[in-house]
Amino acid sequence: MSTVFVNIALSLDGYMAPEGMTMEDPGYKNWGEKWGKLMAWLLNQQYMREKLNFGPGGETGPVNDMVRHTFERTGANIMGKRMFDQGEVSWPEEAPFHTPVYVLTHEKRDPWVRPGGTTFYFINEGPEHALALAREAAKSRDIRISGGADVIQQYLNLGVVDELEIALAPVFFGSGRRLFENLSEPRTQFHIDTVLDGPNATHLRYVRQ
Repeated sequence: MSTVFVNIALSLDGYMAPEGMTMEDPGYKNWGEKWGKLMAWLLNQQYMREKLNFGPGGETGPVNDMVRHTFERTGANIMGKRMFDQGEVSWPEEAPFHTPVYVLTHEKRDPWVRPGGTTFYFINEGPEHALALAREAAKSRDIRISGGADVIQQYLNLGVVDELEIALAPVFFGSGRRLFENLSEPRTQFHIDTVLDGPNATHLRYVRQ
């Protein structure tokens, strides 16, 4: 069966996204600058620059290999409507997933097909239904819970997350959307599997006990 994993970046004070992060108000509390510092480690990787059509260059090495492995292992993605809304206006035409992406939403919308193999499906029946569809689509590959924080919390509360991959960046947001809130008992227990140091983040991988 596919492994269900979370792969995200996190500020040192535990936030996935800064307060007021919306494309409608890019200047609110300098969220764009904060987000840029959080994601600098990823946007500097050669593999990710190629994915986003940023042009040649970028870092190679263990972190770049880790990013490549994340994409290669993923057969389906799940995300929330907030993440999709911001990505819809900022991703390149060839969205960087190249898998089916299941968007948890109350909005009814036909699938959105993008060049390069990414199709967004809008799921109104809840997280368990989205996961069942993702398992079918992923086949022998794994399922990434991409975000945001509320979606990750839903899957943690369902007890279906097998791995947590967290890039802990040395930045402080002070406010925003925390990752580990609204979690119910009993909580899934994890152990540390690997730690990889990079110049802009420490990459922590936790595996379910």
